[in-house]
Amino acid sequence: MSTNVRIEIARRETIAEGHAFGDAGAYEHLVGTAHFALDPRDAVNANVVDLALAPVNADGMVEFSADLDILKPVDLARGNGTLFYDVNNRGNMTGLRAFNDAPAGNDPQTIESLGNGFLLRQGYTIVNSGWQGDLLPGLGLLACDLPEALQDGQRLRGLIRQEFIAEREGVLSMPLSGAPVIRNYEAVDLDTAKATMTLRRHEQDERVPLSSKDWAFAAAERAADGQVTTEVSAGDCCIKGGFKPGWIYELVYETEGSRVMGLGIVGIRDLVAFLRTDASDANPLAGGTSRAYFYGQSLSARVVRQFIYDGYNADADGTKIFDAVYTHVSGGGRLFANARFAQVGRYPRQHEEHQWPSERYPFAYSAVPDAFSDELDAVLKRPESDPLVMHTHTNTEYWNRHASLGHTSPKTGEDIEFPDTVRAYFLASAQHMGANPAPEDIGQQAQNQMSNGPLMRGALAAMDRWMTDGTPPPASIVPRRANGTLVSPEQAIAALPRIPGVTRPAEPSRLPLYDHGSDFDRGYVTEYPPKPIADKEYTVQLPLVDADGNDLGGLRTPEIMAPAGTHTGWNIRKPELGGNDLASLLGSFIPFPRTKADREASGDPRLSIEERYGTHAAYVDAVRAAAEELAGQGFLLTEDVTRYVAAAQARDPLGASSTLRPLVLPKT
Repeated sequence: MSTNVRIEIARRETIAEGHAFGDAGAYEHLVGTAHFALDPRDAVNANVVDLALAPVNADGMVEFSADLDILKPVDLARGNGTLFYDVNNRGNMTGLRAFNDAPAGNDPQTIESLGNGFLLRQGYTIVNSGWQGDLLPGLGLLACDLPEALQDGQRLRGLIRQEFIAEREGVLSMPLSGAPVIRNYEAVDLDTAKATMTLRRHEQDERVPLSSKDWAFAAAERAADGQVTTEVSAGDCCIKGGFKPGWIYELVYETEGSRVMGLGIVGIRDLVAFLRTDASDANPLAGGTSRAYFYGQSLSARVVRQFIYDGYNADADGTKIFDAVYTHVSGGGRLFANARFAQVGRYPRQHEEHQWPSERYPFAYSAVPDAFSDELDAVLKRPESDPLVMHTHTNTEYWNRHASLGHTSPKTGEDIEFPDTVRAYFLASAQHMGANPAPEDIGQQAQNQMSNGPLMRGALAAMDRWMTDGTPPPASIVPRRANGTLVSPEQAIAALPRIPGVTRPAEPSRLPLYDHGSDFDRGYVTEYPPKPIADKEYTVQLPLVDADGNDLGGLRTPEIMAPAGTHTGWNIRKPELGGNDLASLLGSFIPFPRTKADREASGDPRLSIEERYGTHAAYVDAVRAAAEELAGQGFLLTEDVTRYVAAAQARDPLGASSTLRPLVLPKT
């Protein structure tokens, strides 16, 4: 592969005061930069949009760079020989948080910042690098510096579309990128009459144009005395009187300056190929890794699926880059970033960004015909280089991210089978973010902070055995039409218990086929806003629930097998923030009545905790039995059986002073 990679290490230090992590011993932290020089004429890079417009050096190579972060055993020979590439999510490391139950953060130095130490105790070498080219540098995020495409030496100009939703009162202005850590596509002309701003309450409502006099390209701030000051800004938009909370503002305007965003994930390919194969002292991992795993969650999982789909999992000689991959909560999507004027971090939900093209055919790992074209395509389509795949998702992905299309036919809605090289597990009744709460309190119910970590650790351990000694994991477990656990939205909603004070969803996020313009497949969006194509909408299906409202047809944790409430992957927006629409990717936890008297007084149809268990000891026994059953099936590690039992012992759900919420598992 005609790419030169150079590693520059700026900081190298032993972490956690030299603490020994099992057989792997002490770990060290390497922080630096990966520099790339890539041949734009190489056929393996042919699908990178606008690569031909990137500046080249004297050797005809395109240069770019990425932040680099490595956690490795001080003595690589004591590790497990596996490079674990963690695709950061918007510049934030995810692997330690997912598998180690570690706190958020990008500088793991202390024993506390490493959570329960799982990945380190297994001996993994954990690699992170910047790949998202629109992150601003210098904010503590893993970013990359990608070149800008130039036409005859001039910056590219074109239209762009952005959505804005304020989740509280008093928001006067927002950056055009939608987030302060994302680089703005600045407006070329600050005359608002030459742009279009519309307003609507719900996604399917008609867009109502906002007068050009009622908004401005400006930043606004309200002082303590109530006075508002504004400053003209090509990178901000200001609504006079402030944004109406929960309403969807959509702006279409002209901008200039488009980076070659497709190079971001190409850099992952070339970095890992270098770390695996370069035997010189220039490689800090030389001779220390014999295989590589690729992990991503949410946005990062879509990176993994796009990487495989684009054929990047092989070097110029056809050698695999990653032997196995783990994708978590990707829904049916892939990454839409290899495009002109790309906006990498955007993603669709029912209320927000609904028309963003992250979920598009093919959805499944298996080859299955499209519903609206003659295509026959799949995420996995190169047997010689395709990796083993471990895939997990939650209830949220069915309601908001069209997960059913990953295992049903887009044409008929019938079940399809996964390839033999794929294992997929539905984490029943879990929410997208697991135990990590969303900062925005926009839902009507408490968030479902049930931990996904235990089942994910079990899945990763199973994937590792699959790769290292050929032991296949248990068969995939997802809801199926054939056994009645995957049903229509109408059936799924009708089955939800009618709990007093709880608003049930009206429908899941729908998936019409949109027209983004005739050059969309080449990476150029020209239709603003995109147009839904008449009578072309993909069939979305949902898991059926039991009488308690907890999912059937999936891998049920001890919290669902011995529940203290209803756990969902959906929540409903507060009335003042767009009520009746799904609350982003939030789930709900709705505790059972504590006693029979409470149940009868409230009219709750669900059995009380008292009627289910009778005593705290009986509840602990039920959790223990569930955890041991999962461990016996190969889905739960012994250490997590202990954690579940300890969490159940620490909380008496029958005690009046006990807070009813998902179990808080100990970190150790």
